[in-house]
Amino acid sequence: MKLPVIATKTHVGKSLEVDCNRETITLLGPAGEQLGTVTWESVIDQLLSQVPPKEPKETRSQARVSLSFHVRYRTIDGTSCEGLASGIGGGGLFIESHDPLPVGTKLFLQFSLPGTATEWLDAKGIVAWVCPKSDQYTFSSGMGISFTDISPDIRNRVLNLVRSHRRGS
Repeated sequence: MKLPVIATKTHVGKSLEVDCNRETITLLGPAGEQLGTVTWESVIDQLLSQVPPKEPKETRSQARVSLSFHVRYRTIDGTSCEGLASGIGGGGLFIESHDPLPVGTKLFLQFSLPGTATEWLDAKGIVAWVCPKSDQYTFSSGMGISFTDISPDIRNRVLNLVRSHRRGS
């Protein structure tokens, strides 16, 4: 299919030839000579590069707070680690790690909330997402853990901590 260029003053007399089978657009000169060809892919990529990126959607259903505290975790196969968590909310926590575990890994957790460093709280969780390197949303590589089993008392203590820190900020 040939489409004549009639409204773009600098290119009047030229035409575009669209080849649906090859998914190309060819620019033809006034005498029908080929001036250049582009693929639909390159046109689509060019158009999409001008679309502003969407803001990341918040997937948390519960408030959280950024703070550092100690965490221990063990996988079902018995691998144990100790480290720092840098955020917590009623739905889970973020564990800093240079070697995060795969999404879906089930964990037994123990963590000590700030101000109660000698008291370890138990929960179970699953690796919900992984941040392989620091980015604009997380300052450290690591893994987001979603609580799968946490006592109501411990969850309430976490929620009270989150509320108290959010009021103070």
